[in-house]
Amino acid sequence: MAENGRVALVSGGNRGIGLEVCRRLAGEGLTVILGSRDEEAGKRAAEGLPGNVTARQLDVADAGSVENLAASIEGEFGRLDVLVNNAGISNDEGQSGAEADLDRVREALEANLFGAWRLCEAAIPHMRREGYGRIVNVSTGLAALEDMGGGSPGYRISKTGLNALTRILASELRGTGVLVNAVNPGWVQTDMGGANANRSVEEGADGVVWAALLPNNGPTGGFFRDRRQVAW
Repeated sequence: MAENGRVALVSGGNRGIGLEVCRRLAGEGLTVILGSRDEEAGKRAAEGLPGNVTARQLDVADAGSVENLAASIEGEFGRLDVLVNNAGISNDEGQSGAEADLDRVREALEANLFGAWRLCEAAIPHMRREGYGRIVNVSTGLAALEDMGGGSPGYRISKTGLNALTRILASELRGTGVLVNAVNPGWVQTDMGGANANRSVEEGADGVVWAALLPNNGPTGGFFRDRRQVAW
């Protein structure tokens, strides 16, 4: 285990923003569990990282996979201090709310909302026990109600739900030492964002890492972009 004793789990950690977050957290001395739906892809990604990084199979949309990983973390590490809910899908670009494919909406909710929720439920008992925790929910500007537009209804609603979960958990955990925040990384050059996105992976990951390493007097229950609070 790393010298500082902190253990972090990053879902969807084998590429893009998740991989960069793993790199940065490991560089800060945390033991990092890189969650990847494809365990072999996760192991390959972890091999290229500095520090103490271990890959584990994790499909956030599969309750059994989450339960297996939670049991593995309890047995091997006995603690979980930082959770970055980065795994997610965007599966309904070009769809409209008026004519949505509800099977796609359910798929988005399962991955983007319920998957993160499952991991929160697994992580919070560890964090309560230690009196310390950081939960970072990777969201999007498309989830902001203040400027909600049309299109991609399943993706938008799943991430808006994730923002609501952030607020609920932050309220419930206030005063316990567990800070819960949502971060909008912007439009990032990842497999999901595409090559035309206007932000690098490093830029997108920066705010996520910042929220994962907040001091004890840091904010909770906020929505942030570039380390600055933005409207819900």
